[in-house]
Amino acid sequence: MSVVLVTGANKGIGRATARRLHELGHTVYLGARDPGRGRAAAADELGITFVQLDVTDDASVAEAAAELARREGHLDVLVNNAGTAEGDPKPADATAEDMRRIYDVNVFGVVRVIHAFLPLLRAAEAPSIVNVTSGLGSFGTVGDPARHESTYPTPVYGSSKAAVNMLTVQYAKGLPGIRVNAVDPGLTETDLHGQSGPGIQPVDLGAEPVVRLVGLGAQAPTGTLTEGAGVMPW
Repeated sequence: MSVVLVTGANKGIGRATARRLHELGHTVYLGARDPGRGRAAAADELGITFVQLDVTDDASVAEAAAELARREGHLDVLVNNAGTAEGDPKPADATAEDMRRIYDVNVFGVVRVIHAFLPLLRAAEAPSIVNVTSGLGSFGTVGDPARHESTYPTPVYGSSKAAVNMLTVQYAKGLPGIRVNAVDPGLTETDLHGQSGPGIQPVDLGAEPVVRLVGLGAQAPTGTLTEGAGVMPW
């Protein structure tokens, strides 16, 4: 089985992903910014290993990479799950500072983590990167009136996930030997948006597309954008 790191995994889809992968026999490291919450989720609740990792902090990411290098010597799968939509403004209210704050987690965080963990990924036999994205970052989806994503004006969060999708394509082309894919968990009951009720799935269903892609191992494709129902438009 694989050595897997899931970022932003002390709650929500990240936590469910880490739990499911652990249950399937993978060696899972739960990355989280808050040591108290991270340790509680990893050791006390899931029985897996916690690694402190703030995707917005170079030193934190570097230390997490060094810790995995000491413990494992390689990393088979990196799941870039950490993300935020906190304070996502309406279009008329969006500022450059809003962009910086959300992009620092959702976009720069992905780049920061991939850059730091690339040597460990290259040390694996069949390395893989899974970027957790959103249908709100898909031009084809937000332009489709039949999709619920088309009803949400999210200039900052949506564009940050569009950037993640483009990063996925570029990394897939530019990192030969590493499979790089983006996965949309779908509208899931998490505190990212605070919604619940009919039409909003539980976290285990949100984690399932990520878990399924990780499970493909060396047979996984590269440069794809998928959701639970299959391929998504870019």
